Amino acid sequence: MSQAMTQTSAETIAQFDRYVVPNYRRYPVCLVRGEGSWVWDAEGRRLLDFFPGWGCNLLGHCPPRVVEAVRDQVGQLIHVPNTWYIEAQGQFAQALSERSFGGQCFFCNSGAEANEAAIKMAKAYGHPSGRYKIVTVEGGFHGRTYAALTATAQPKYHVGFEPMVPGFTYVPHNDLAALEAALDDQTAAVMIEPIQGEGGVNLPAPGYLEGIRKLCDAKGVLLILDEVQTGLGRTGEWFAYQNYGFEPDILTCAKALAAGVAAGVAIAKPHVAAALKPGMHASTFGGNPIACRAGIAAIETIEADGLLERGRVVGERFRTHFEGWKAEMPGLIRDIRIMGVMIGLELSMDASGIVADCMEQGLLINATHGTVIRLLPALNILDEQIDEGCGILLEALRRSTL
Repeated sequence: MSQAMTQTSAETIAQFDRYVVPNYRRYPVCLVRGEGSWVWDAEGRRLLDFFPGWGCNLLGHCPPRVVEAVRDQVGQLIHVPNTWYIEAQGQFAQALSERSFGGQCFFCNSGAEANEAAIKMAKAYGHPSGRYKIVTVEGGFHGRTYAALTATAQPKYHVGFEPMVPGFTYVPHNDLAALEAALDDQTAAVMIEPIQGEGGVNLPAPGYLEGIRKLCDAKGVLLILDEVQTGLGRTGEWFAYQNYGFEPDILTCAKALAAGVAAGVAIAKPHVAAALKPGMHASTFGGNPIACRAGIAAIETIEADGLLERGRVVGERFRTHFEGWKAEMPGLIRDIRIMGVMIGLELSMDASGIVADCMEQGLLINATHGTVIRLLPALNILDEQIDEGCGILLEALRRSTL
């Protein structure tokens, strides 16, 4: 049933209570419109969004080039199956390959799907030599589907779904010795986020990622980088690994990949990609023309507007604010973790009250792992928006200490 969005927030919430599975903790707000780093609710209240689309809206809400590309595409083709060639899919694959490591792309719809594809690809590649195990890192997060959930080395997410998929081994984060000890002749791949997102915006120790690459090479093991959250410019480079001077064998990306349109990809070096033969894996909507046109427009926007460099500038502006706060409230602020527009502020207290306070004052933020305020602002957020939002957050932090 198609109709204009004219309901109040209360009416929409009541409708959800009746008809939608209650598997999400939702804020009592119904958003109806967005532009850049602003969103509006059904009652017309404007809020500043420091966490747009859970990181998917890397270019803010409704970026003009993406909107125009999607509008144009839906008037031509909405969906065709992958039994046919689609011009936009080939162009998007080339654009991603040329901005990463020359790999080949498998398209899907989400980060979990991309990680499932990477896991299957690694197992298929290792199968002839008896390699099937996957090593992942504690505190990582790889998705909610079954293998991706098993790869997520956080037991709290496994509760109620046991037994998990066999063949996964977990090691501590930033511990090369433990990782080396976990590798054996049956290990197919190491799978890791270059920066842990849901785990608390945890940055790698100096030399850690490079050390993993060397261990994988020495042991004949593939390296899968989960860049679902870090990819397509989040860290000031197209992909986070480019900050560290090495290449993965497989890379996954989603969230920001098509600027808010559902899209995911697993990019693999050609000799690894060749392990997936026709019929071994598929995604009905993966690489659909709407998502691919949106992704191409996202890349064009980032390049035309100089947003990789802008992302680095934005991160440093947040850092300047945060360092001043840490000097003022050293007992509250434990750590500042920033790379580009991937931003974590670790507190000495639970951060959920700060999130609620900020929302009351018109600022949308996120808390993860209890004590970490996580911000994933748009690359094109304005300086005055950063300063305004930081002012709201600072006052909320001050109130929390009273």
